[in-house]
Amino acid sequence: MKRLHQPDIAENTNWDLIIIGGGATGLGTALDAASRGLKTLLVEQSDYAKGTSSRSTKLVHGGVRYLAQGDIGLVRHALKERGLLQQNANHLVNKEEFLIPCYDWFSVAKYLTGLTLYDWLAGKYSFGKSKYFSKKETLAMMPGIKAEGLKGSIRYYDGKFDDARLAINIAQTAIEKGASLLNYTKVTALLKNGETVTGIETEDAITGTVAKYIGKVVINATGVFVDDILKMNNPNSKKMVRPSQGVHVVLDKSFLNSESALMIPKTSDGRVLFAVPWHEHLLVGTTDTPLDEHNLEPRALKEEVDFIMGTAASYFNRKPLEKDILSVFSGLRPLAAPTNGEGNSTKEISRDHKLIVSTKGLITITGGKWTTYRRMAEETVNLAITHAGLEPKACVTKNLSIHGSQAIKGDHYLDIYGSDRSKIEALIVQNPSLGVKLIPNFPYTEAEVLWFARNEMAETVEDILSRRFRILFIDAQTAKDMAPKVASILAKELSADENWEQNQIETFNKLADGYIYQATNKITDTALAH
Repeated sequence: MKRLHQPDIAENTNWDLIIIGGGATGLGTALDAASRGLKTLLVEQSDYAKGTSSRSTKLVHGGVRYLAQGDIGLVRHALKERGLLQQNANHLVNKEEFLIPCYDWFSVAKYLTGLTLYDWLAGKYSFGKSKYFSKKETLAMMPGIKAEGLKGSIRYYDGKFDDARLAINIAQTAIEKGASLLNYTKVTALLKNGETVTGIETEDAITGTVAKYIGKVVINATGVFVDDILKMNNPNSKKMVRPSQGVHVVLDKSFLNSESALMIPKTSDGRVLFAVPWHEHLLVGTTDTPLDEHNLEPRALKEEVDFIMGTAASYFNRKPLEKDILSVFSGLRPLAAPTNGEGNSTKEISRDHKLIVSTKGLITITGGKWTTYRRMAEETVNLAITHAGLEPKACVTKNLSIHGSQAIKGDHYLDIYGSDRSKIEALIVQNPSLGVKLIPNFPYTEAEVLWFARNEMAETVEDILSRRFRILFIDAQTAKDMAPKVASILAKELSADENWEQNQIETFNKLADGYIYQATNKITDTALAH
């Protein structure tokens, strides 16, 4: 099978940094390093952002809940990064109005006070001031909210984005700055000279090609998989990560009938729950379930979906039913494991990141969140420079535009491509048949599929329907309906045969079935931590 995007890399290249992991942290680190002029290689075992980094709540935020926990420093740093991210990727990061419904006057006072502090901590990066709205005003702004007992609401502002699309654009920016990126390239071993890690051995998941890469320092940025890499170095290494599962359900946007997002400040388990307008649908989540196992395709537990639906029903005028779920997806947060025992509650686990030298030549970064990816990358490269004795160069990513970023943004759905929009439209001008919709109820076109294959490193039907288009996460059945057409276009572009095409459809359909909610999904005793 031919690869469209594998860069030509000389076998004797001596890399400054070799990064394992193509999620937010790994891609951010590749961009930071390459933009400093360091010779940078990144390898990802699947597609970019295949794991946790495409499964977030789609928020670019300081973390209102962390403020309630008293973690002022984490919130302040995240709010600054939120502002920088909107500045550098303004085609993808948008200001979002959030409403917190209040059903008693004490809540009105408490949340207005807390969110005023939140605004203050943002300083010059503020997205707008928090404000109280009466019951009448609240219902006008969000007609789908439960009116009974409502005293009013507190409005505040945070950011919203498309996580997987940002990951692709960061990858493109890193390449533009000189980094080499290899997707579908799995690390099978660490190369060592005595106790020092000197590189990696890999296998191409598509072609089966085995290769070795030598570098001055290896960065383990594999999220929930960091312990797998650490065990390649030392089979007896202690766990760094305690995975926590976050589940989201997607509903029709009519359940809130608002462009504002809903923030439910305290659920029955003491968390917050969001209902966020996203791609003309409503994303509701998330849960926080400690797990002992991890994989690339985690599955929602029935108890988690019941929790989300039950909480939403107590705030929505119209109670959502299981048949209303268009898609359900799960992500695993790579939370830094506690060092003082193995507690079950994820409240005991830090949301901040951990950065350590695992052994000579191997640095591990884990934890954190999308909003702070740039800062995490900066710290990681700073440590790598010191550890490997590389030429010290200052970080430049604070004011570095991400691929696609542009000053003008309208309301057209193609605006999510930023400055690439005109190039996609040019494909349609050259061949008007490429402007035909792939499916009637969504605006997506054949031209975009070709764009993904040629310019966004997409190799499979899943890459396209899951992370380039976000249709698998929005409406899983519609994604299955689109799969044959996408497979046909991609097969032609790849010069692949009919067997490949059919295999792609079957593989994707099997995957998509896991996003179509089945009430028979049962919790397994082995999945949950005891």
